[in-house]
Amino acid sequence: VEIRRADHAGSWYSNETEKLAGQLDKWLQAAQTQKQPKLRAIISPHAGYSYSGKTAAHAYGAIDSNLYKRVIVLGPSHHEYMNDCGLSKAKQLETPVGNLPVDVEFINYLKAQHPKMFSFLPPSVDEAEHSIEMQLPYLARVFSGHLDKVKFVTVMVGSISYDQELEYGKIFASYLKSPENLFVISSDFCHWGKRFRYTYTEPEKGTNASLSIYQSIRQVDHEGMELISAIDPTGFHQYLDEKKNTICGRHPIGVLLHAVVECNKMKGSKGSGWDGSSANIHFVRYDQSSECQSMNDSSVSYAAAHILADP
Repeated sequence: VEIRRADHAGSWYSNETEKLAGQLDKWLQAAQTQKQPKLRAIISPHAGYSYSGKTAAHAYGAIDSNLYKRVIVLGPSHHEYMNDCGLSKAKQLETPVGNLPVDVEFINYLKAQHPKMFSFLPPSVDEAEHSIEMQLPYLARVFSGHLDKVKFVTVMVGSISYDQELEYGKIFASYLKSPENLFVISSDFCHWGKRFRYTYTEPEKGTNASLSIYQSIRQVDHEGMELISAIDPTGFHQYLDEKKNTICGRHPIGVLLHAVVECNKMKGSKGSGWDGSSANIHFVRYDQSSECQSMNDSSVSYAAAHILADP
């Protein structure tokens, strides 16, 4: 397969080169995010750009495109049931603002090293998944002018167990610790409302005072975000079990958290891990598509985070 086609261009985002480039540039400028030289990963949403494009810019604005040779995108599978991770067969990833070259050698190496943990996706399944595709135009824009020096890898993460997240985390840790790699973790946060079959609300923590629905959603999301920031994969897993929050990228986030834990363990040995320091995860932006006030409303939450190899 030569090209993974941009299946959602023209519906989820503009398929006109100049219009899309202009929107992405405008959002990146508005976010005023400082470039982070120690950036190793970002968490970014994947809704239609009219909903989450602005939020995503707060993640993408931190990337210094001179620093990386490989970008690895982990996104959840929305349509296809899988209990492993899927790899693209494409050699290029199409976007209206430039195509991204795929690191075919790396993908083949992953598959050869871990044949039971990775499978190749049929092109139709690959192209139908928006969680990965929604990251690609931003990557093409941020790395524009560097596409001869950097290659891209997309990994569709299936409905894997906590133990599997740990195993994939160990695999990806050796790549996360290298400053030449950047990871992009694709996830929205709470999908609230009857149409998402999730209408959980709770009172204010500490005071037990009643909250508006949108405030309750924010509180539930921030509890999860705090566990992610604390690099606590077990706590995050228990929180999802308990609150059932509809964070669609929970498995890619779980893999990332386990990978960070592994890298933090390695930090003592010279020339590995984080060069003697530990990673930090900072959420820099949180938005909701609308403010839910009644049980008939619905919303999706979006967050942007930076993962830094920082003391």
